[in-house]
Amino acid sequence: MSDRKQNLPQLYRFCFLMLGDLRKAQEVFDTTLREAAVRAAQGELPTESFWLFREARWRCLEASKTDLQPESLEIEEHDVTPGAASQIKQLEPAQLAVWISAAPDPQRTALALFYLDEFNYLEILDIAELKLRGPRWRSFISTNSIT
Repeated sequence: MSDRKQNLPQLYRFCFLMLGDLRKAQEVFDTTLREAAVRAAQGELPTESFWLFREARWRCLEASKTDLQPESLEIEEHDVTPGAASQIKQLEPAQLAVWISAAPDPQRTALALFYLDEFNYLEILDIAELKLRGPRWRSFISTNSIT
């Protein structure tokens, strides 16, 4: 399995972005690696790509269930402004993690994986366990040449 598919520093960053809390991210990261070690000792490591990220994702979602949940409210949608990318670049990692971790899933998973800049769109969909539906999505994927 390629190093890119099971990159441990990126796995830790993913946990941090998903949870927005260093302590919880470390706990999920450590638990995920312990489980992987047990599976490896038993000869039961999955062969699928990115299984560590998928496993960590579920642990992060479970860990965040006990956190305070945001109130449901209506927020006006706006188009992304041309300066949005530069504004995001100015965020500290902890600010970005808090922002991403507050998003509902699967958006949270997609944002965290996208920010790591390690995964293409199809891999993000795979890890987030999402399916493409309809011709518009297939067209988007094919025109953005992801493989």
